[in-house]
Amino acid sequence: MNPVAWVHRFTLALPAWSWLSGWLWASTARAPAADEFYVPENPQYTIVQSMLDSIRFTLTKTLTQDFRGHLVSISSFVDPEGRAMGWHDFGHLEGPGWAANAVGGAWEIYRLSRFLGRPEWQSNALAILDHVLDCGFVDESTGFIRGYRETTTGKFCLNYKHNADWFCPGSMAKVAFQMLVFADDLGQDARAERMRRIAARCADWIHHNVEAVANGWFPRRTLPDGKVYRRSPDGGQDPFWQTSADGLFILQLQAALTQRRLGNWRVPLRLKTDVFVRAGGIFGSINHDTYDPHENVAYAVAFRTLKAVAEVLGDDRVRTFAYATCLAGLDQFKMRDDRNGVATKGLLYMEKSWDTAYLWENAEAALAYFEAAAQLRRRDPARSRQFERDGLTILRAIAKHHYGPHGFLTEGVDWNNHVGQKHHINQALYGAIQYTEPFLNNQHITEPTLFYLDHLATRSHKGGQTDWRDVEGNLLLRH
Repeated sequence: MNPVAWVHRFTLALPAWSWLSGWLWASTARAPAADEFYVPENPQYTIVQSMLDSIRFTLTKTLTQDFRGHLVSISSFVDPEGRAMGWHDFGHLEGPGWAANAVGGAWEIYRLSRFLGRPEWQSNALAILDHVLDCGFVDESTGFIRGYRETTTGKFCLNYKHNADWFCPGSMAKVAFQMLVFADDLGQDARAERMRRIAARCADWIHHNVEAVANGWFPRRTLPDGKVYRRSPDGGQDPFWQTSADGLFILQLQAALTQRRLGNWRVPLRLKTDVFVRAGGIFGSINHDTYDPHENVAYAVAFRTLKAVAEVLGDDRVRTFAYATCLAGLDQFKMRDDRNGVATKGLLYMEKSWDTAYLWENAEAALAYFEAAAQLRRRDPARSRQFERDGLTILRAIAKHHYGPHGFLTEGVDWNNHVGQKHHINQALYGAIQYTEPFLNNQHITEPTLFYLDHLATRSHKGGQTDWRDVEGNLLLRH
């Protein structure tokens, strides 16, 4: 069955439940204020359908085979037809690095395939993973991971500027972390032990080679040998060379390795977490091409990372900081209205210096809210419900920004014309961008949506089928 028909098979019943969803919500909660950060579910196009469309776009429009028969992205930057946009830095790159995100994207496809019983999608996900593992990106003896390969020449690169002058150690740690959590889902598959070994060695390489910086945090960029690199990708001085939240991914990897008893990173975790907390948080741009002291995704990643660190260290002080400073810090980015005729209500803008609402960052924020809701569900039900609703609001707002017949989800909603009119859908003055990163901006909604279905949605079973409903009673999936 083709992906479109498959989606229809499991969602035909949704409109029939719209009256019940509305009644349940109206009977259990107050009506939201007009200026509140809230978007209702659309029973005609739910957050699950949105997720499935994004995966459909990745699988049907953006993949090709490498020389070994594995699957590889045709480009890390494509238009709604899946065509590579060669004019852009990411236009002829692919790999596991940053916005290319092959390992993270493959893991999301794999998890969804298991959730829905789609073995062919599972095979596709493993073929994407095998391309990264077997085709030159990873030095398995050291754990060092090269982020990119040029699709036109086959040249490997350390950064999105198509060269090897510098790389971001935090982003390399993120790839290692993705391998680690992917391995959790693989069971006895031989790839699992291989990825755990790579992740552990990657953490060791970073610890022993990445040069210290004056403020005690991590450098944003380094030379290939780990020495500090202070410049921006375009050659100027980077004011955030030691205050980027990209370093959080190193803590995330160390905490995950410690939780899995693949190393004991408690001492460096304590030292670096203390640096972060004493600074009041380090929230400088994670994205490699932006420069702002406060980026929305930095707050989301900080919450998720410090929540895990608090569990490893058994430290309530860190957990309190994660909620009171990191998660609460997302409030400053919330858009509570539709701006310039564009559907922005329920989205978070990225940062003051670049105020487009990019969607992988929004998806990461939704995931942070859901993880908070799950942790607080028994201890603080009222806060849990609010965080749950905030996460749902973001995914519902994102769902409004698929374009074209193939499931394409825009990389960002440019409500203030920051990117430029010529780059918008239908060349609108204000609107969604007509390009996306298949494994990241297009499909990162998969992770929070699956987390919601697994940990927060209400399930009921009848007649051999299961219904998943959100906190408001909306039917999200019948399977």
